[in-house]
This record gives sequence, structure tokens and C-alpha cells, in this order.
Amino acid sequence: MYDRLFSPIQIRGLELKNRVVLPAMGTRMAGEKGEITPRLVAYHAARAAGGCGLNIVEVAAVHTPSAPAHFVSISDDSLIGGHKKLTDAIHQSGGKAAIQLWQGSIATTFDPRAEMLVVNDMEFAGKKLKAITTDRIQEIVECYGKAAARCAEAGYDCLEFHCAHNYLPHSFLSGGLNHRTDEYGGSFENRSRFPLECIRAIRNAIPEEMPLFMRIDAHDDYLPGGLTIEEIIEFCRIAGENGVDVLDVSRGNIITAGSVYEVPPIDIPRGFNVENAARIRRETKMATIAVGRINTAEQAEAILEEDKADMVVMGRAQLADPEFCNKAREGRTEDIIHCVGCNQGCYDGFCDLRNRPFITCLRNPCLGHEEEWKLTKAETPKRVYIAGGGMAGLEAARVLLMRGHHPVIFEAGDRLGGQFITAGQAPGKEEMKQAAISFGRLVERSGAEVRFHTPLTPEIITEEKPDAVIAAVGSAPIELKLPGSEKKMVCQAHAVLEHEVEPEGSVCVIGGGLVGLEAADALAAAGHPVKVLEMKDTAGEDLGMLRKIAVMQKLGGESVGIITSARCLEIIETGVVVETPEGKETVACDSVVLAVGSASRDSSALKEASEKAGADFFVIGDAKRARRAIDAIAEGFETARQV
Repeated sequence: MYDRLFSPIQIRGLELKNRVVLPAMGTRMAGEKGEITPRLVAYHAARAAGGCGLNIVEVAAVHTPSAPAHFVSISDDSLIGGHKKLTDAIHQSGGKAAIQLWQGSIATTFDPRAEMLVVNDMEFAGKKLKAITTDRIQEIVECYGKAAARCAEAGYDCLEFHCAHNYLPHSFLSGGLNHRTDEYGGSFENRSRFPLECIRAIRNAIPEEMPLFMRIDAHDDYLPGGLTIEEIIEFCRIAGENGVDVLDVSRGNIITAGSVYEVPPIDIPRGFNVENAARIRRETKMATIAVGRINTAEQAEAILEEDKADMVVMGRAQLADPEFCNKAREGRTEDIIHCVGCNQGCYDGFCDLRNRPFITCLRNPCLGHEEEWKLTKAETPKRVYIAGGGMAGLEAARVLLMRGHHPVIFEAGDRLGGQFITAGQAPGKEEMKQAAISFGRLVERSGAEVRFHTPLTPEIITEEKPDAVIAAVGSAPIELKLPGSEKKMVCQAHAVLEHEVEPEGSVCVIGGGLVGLEAADALAAAGHPVKVLEMKDTAGEDLGMLRKIAVMQKLGGESVGIITSARCLEIIETGVVVETPEGKETVACDSVVLAVGSASRDSSALKEASEKAGADFFVIGDAKRARRAIDAIAEGFETARQV
């Protein structure tokens, strides 16, 4: 299947077995000084073994003083040995290895000890930064050349020069970022000078047969005076003349809302950047990689068949399922666990320095633990009863089956997937709903017994005596105890998303978290005037940064009003009485939708029955504590791994 996607491609002296590229996604799996770790080796080896054509090792620092901790570095000869272990592992797993050469500019803020090199004098993160000097510019250019030579020695098959996303080369190239008045600023020719010097230094340091890729933004988003696609096309032509072979066409920068395009969440359309890549390819006549929410084999094949790109980046698709390529090539698409663009593990997890040492994935809790969490068959297969067929319960069942156990899912309703399906009812989130449905079918197809319309009861446990019980009964919406909340005009947000009720007229949504905002979106899309009332000083606190940008932009476009610091006092026939810093007022509406959070369902009776029956008992997911889906699924995996 997917003949075009899995056809070989030749670039200079390199032949790739297929057109799938694992891009250089930041992982924070490197060591304190940027050294390659066994964890990073196992992560890349798993994707190469999974059938990926080319693995690009992420944002490798070329300059030691500005290299942040736990980001890959190739800035010193002492690091070559570790990189050799990584390239060997990728090659032994059947793949090819590339590495992305990087100078991060303000992105080094992840490590306060790392220097920030900036194109102009500027203030950032509370620091006054001085523009990089011309002498220092030449030092960085030399560092690119030396790093490239190290990469060749370490066994990489090709290199990628990062000239996008607000990093130093892009900062020089973009007129929206570069305000210098010397020979490196002003005209397009001057702004191109530094990145072209870097390209030449790299090209001169590597063998003639080694390809050089370049990651480039298609244009600058939300950046006054920024790069246009016409300027990008012109720069790419010149870069090609100076030794670049392949254009990896991305979008985004880290100082504006354009950051939403770097790791685009579910709110951004799939393949949103493909047409830009197609135009750049057409006008430069250069080999091009399409990037941007390409997460199914069907979509990737269509892009190649329509001659819009030569290769496709499928990054988060392979975080969610490292066997993505093998499954697609073999026609086992129903077995693929698809990325849903939630951003909870790959981006939010990357930025969460306090709670997560490296990235993870909502759909693949094993990400970053490929070696130490290999699943083994249980010595004694057990009959395990799972109360609840939501995503946590399904993940537990999936892993139990892989380990040789016999899971039985007790689902009170008529479907598997739980609140993932409810969340997938919001506008633009059909992928999430379909992922839940597909996952339920996968678990059933794998051999799990499912009893629909059958909640697990203490009586069943007492009578059937399973070896273990996992309570994955989830949570229920909190009933707001507010005068007037019993009125007919009041309903719960979950009922709105599930299309069980249709509020009348104008609507006030009480609660500005994820569920409230998505209910507001659904109501606005259906034509209702909507206002959201949030007691905190900001709405969307439980959304990750990039999803929040996208959701708030969408609600703004739908004219949804958001009133923050609003304490709701009473629901009356004409609206909701609130108290704000400006005083008491009535927000007029015809209907009220409650979205004030969820509370765990009680599983104490199941626990008591399990203890009496001699069965091991576990509580996972929202049944333990209402949180994000990533935590629930991770607990399902971890519990099943240890049963």
C-alpha cells in the first residue's frame, strides 16, 4: 500500500528507502552537557525499526556557550563518540540518520546558564541583551563548519541547517526581526549574509556526496515587516546555489502567536502548510519536504501523488506510534494509533520543566522509555475486570492483552472511548472522536471481552471472583450549588457537547476552562450569542499554551464574549447575576450552561468487594482524580504493566 510514500528517493549520494521523515523535534532527552544518552538512542532506534526513512536528530547546538542543558549538542569533539552510537543504532535498525544544526538565540531561555545570542539589542525574559558583534558572528559561522565536520565523522548520512522559528539564522534573515544597520542588516542581501555564510561553512566541511537540508519558514506569521513567501523563494534559490539540496518547509516563530504553527494543535487544519511547500517547490525547482499536521498515511500519499512535495514530515504520528511506517506499508492502518494533535505531551510536556524531564505522548506513554519499559509476558495470566471503557480503561486493556492477561471491560453505556468522544464532539475535534472509536475497535479486535450496558458491580466481583480489578469509572460534571441552578434554562456542558440538549437563544457559559470554552465554541457555531463567565482572572488555564492561542483566536472570530474575575451569585430568569471588580451586574441570557469542572466517581464499593474476593484493586484516571487525559492514559499503561 501507499506506493508513492514507500518508494525510494535519491539525494546526492544518499538513497532513502521511503519518503517519511521523522523531524528534529525537541525531546530534552540529552544529557546535562548535550551528550547523547541511552534514552535518546532507544527513542530514535525505535522509530527507525518502525520503518521510518530518515530520522533527523533534534536541534543540535553548534556553539558551547549558548548550548542549553538537555538539548543535543555537537559543539565539541568530545561529543562525537555519543553521536556515533546514535547513528550506529539508527543504521542497525534499518534507517538513515540526519542531524539538525542549530543556534537557538532566545530559545536558550530554557537554561539560564546558556548565553542568548540575538540579532539586535533587545529585552527578553527580563534581560537586556546586546546585539551579537561581527566578530562573534564569524565565530558562530566557524562553529557551524566545525560542527558539520563532527557530524560527518560521527556517521550521519545528511545534515539539516535550521533557518526558521526565530533561531539566530532566521532572526538575521527576517526583516521583522533584524533591525541592524551594519552589513548584516537592512537590505535583503545583507539580511541573507549570515545564514548564507553558515550554509557555505557547512557545505565546505562535509563530503560532496552528503546532502544538506534546510528548515525554512514559508513566511513569517504575525510579524510586521516579516518575511514573505516571495522572499523565502528567493532566499531558497540562493541557498540552493550555495549547496542546499532539500527544503524542509515549516512555519512559526516564538515571539508571536505564530508559535502555534510550530507544533500545531488539533485546532489547526491538517496539512495547513502543504500548499506553501508546493509553491516553493514549484518556483525553486528544489526537492521539498511538506510539514504541518500530516498524520495519516492516506494524507501523506495524496500529497506525494499530487506532486506537492518530494517527502513528508510525520513527526508526532511516529511519537504516537513508533510502528506507524511498518503498519502503513503492510496495510495494517486499522492498527495505527494516531496522533490527535492534543499537544499535551509533545509540546506542553516539553515546556513543563518542573514536572516532566522530557517529552511524552498522550497516546503513547512509553515514549522516552522504549528500552526500560519493554512489555514482557506475565508469568501467570490473570483475569482482570476493568470498570469503564474510557481511554484509561482501554489503554489498560491493550497492555494487559499484550502481556498475556485476560481483560474484561465493563461499560455502562453503549460505546467505548468515554469523555474522549465527548471532547471530540466539539467543532474541529472530529479526529479525537474517531481516535477513540478506532482505539475501542483495536482493543476489541485484539481479544478483549467487552460487556456493554453492564456497569461493574460488587455483586459481579463477588460472584465471578476476578484476579484483579481496575476502576476506570472516570468523573462526572460537578453540580453547581447556586441559587437558580435548578431552573429549566440551565444544563450541563457535557449534555450540550453530546447534543443531548439544545439551549435556547443567547447563552451564558459558567466556567471558562477547556470544557466551557469548547461548549461555547459549539454553541457559537450553532448560531447562539455566547458569553463565558470565569471566576479566575484568565480563561483557558487548563489548556496548553498553543491550544489556548488557537481556541481564543477562534472564539474571538465567533464574537464569544469572555468575562473574567466574575463570581456568579445567582441565576435568574433574565440571566446570571455576577460580581466583578467593577461591582454587581446581571449578564443577560436566555439559557445557562454549566462547566465548572468534574469530580471523581466513587469506586469505594468496588474496592471493598475486590478486597473481600481477594482480588488486587487499582484506581486509575479521573476515577482517582479528575485531570488531563494524558495522566489517565499513562496510569492505564503503568497499572497494566505491573499487574
